[in-house]
Amino acid sequence: MAEVTAALGLGHEQIEQVLRTASLAPSVHNTQPWRFRVRPDRIELHPDPERRLAATDPDDRELRLSCGAALFNLRLALQGLGVRPLVSMLPGQDAPGALAIIRRGGTIKNDQENRALLDAVPRRRTNRRPFLEAAVDPGQRHALVRAAELERSWLHVITTPEERSRLRKFVQQAHQIQLSDEGVQAELAAFTGHRPDAVDGIPPTSAGTRPEPQDEWTFRDFQGGERHPGKDYESDPLVVVLCSHYEGSLGELQAGQAMQRVLLTATTLGLSASFLSQPVEVRAVREDLRRALGGLLVPQTVLRLGFSTPVPPTPRRPLSELLVKPNEHAER
Repeated sequence: MAEVTAALGLGHEQIEQVLRTASLAPSVHNTQPWRFRVRPDRIELHPDPERRLAATDPDDRELRLSCGAALFNLRLALQGLGVRPLVSMLPGQDAPGALAIIRRGGTIKNDQENRALLDAVPRRRTNRRPFLEAAVDPGQRHALVRAAELERSWLHVITTPEERSRLRKFVQQAHQIQLSDEGVQAELAAFTGHRPDAVDGIPPTSAGTRPEPQDEWTFRDFQGGERHPGKDYESDPLVVVLCSHYEGSLGELQAGQAMQRVLLTATTLGLSASFLSQPVEVRAVREDLRRALGGLLVPQTVLRLGFSTPVPPTPRRPLSELLVKPNEHAER
C-alpha cells in the first residue's frame, strides 16, 4: 500500500487531509478519475485512464472537468493550511502525463470566503431529487456568476422562454441519442443500482427518482426509487451553462475549477445542484448549443440549481487507490 509522504512543508497527515479533500470533487457517474503523485516539492494531479468512460466521454473532456474540480478542492485545502498553491497546468515534460503540478508559492492567510468554500466541500452533493418550487433570487444568481468569473470561465444563465425551450430540446435530443448507444447505457448501468461495498458510482440513495413523461426536463435514469404521487420535479429550476472561453484541455481544466467553485458557492447559499450533461456529451449537440450561445463560448456542462431536501454522500475510493507510487508511471 502506498503511503502519503510529507510535501510542500506539510506533514504526511496534513497532505493526506489535502488529498481526501481533493477526492470529494464531482465526476461523471462518480467515477473519481484522478490520481496524485506526492513528492517533497510538489503534488502532481494525473488522470486515471482506468476510470475513462469511453462511450459517454470519448474525448476525456468530462474527465478533465472532474480533475479540474479536484484541483480546485486541493487548492482550497492547501490554503486552509496556510499554503499558497502555485499551480502549473499541463506541465509537459516536467511531469509526463500530469494535468497539473501544485507547488508551494509561500504562505497565505485564509480569508472568510475561502473558509466558507472549504467548509462546503464535504457538504456538497449532486442532488437528483425534485427541487422545491422556490426561486433562486438575483443576489444568489450574481454570486454564482461571479464564482465562475473568478476562475476565468463564464456562467450563462438561461433567462428567456426561448432559450429555455431551445436548451430543453438539446437535452432531449442528446438524451435520445445516448439511449440508443449501447456503450453509453452499459457505462451507466455499471455505475448505478445496488452495488454492495462499492467505493464509486451512484447508489440508489443518491439516484433521485425515476424519470416520468410529464417531466419538463429530460433526466437520466440512475435506477432510483419510484416517485410518490405529487412529487414531480419542479417546474422552473434555475438552469445555467458553464462555459470556457476556449477549447482544449486547458479550457476544460479551468472550467472544472470554475464548476467546483460554482457548486461550492451554491452549497454555501443553501442551494442544491445536479447535472444535465447530455447536450455537452454528444458532440453534434454540443456544437449546436455553442452556436445557440453565440459561437464564442465553449459549453462545458449544464447545471440545474434550486432548493431541495438533503441527500446522503456518495461513496469514495480509498486514498491508497489514488496514489501514484514513487516508481510507477501514472498512466497505467
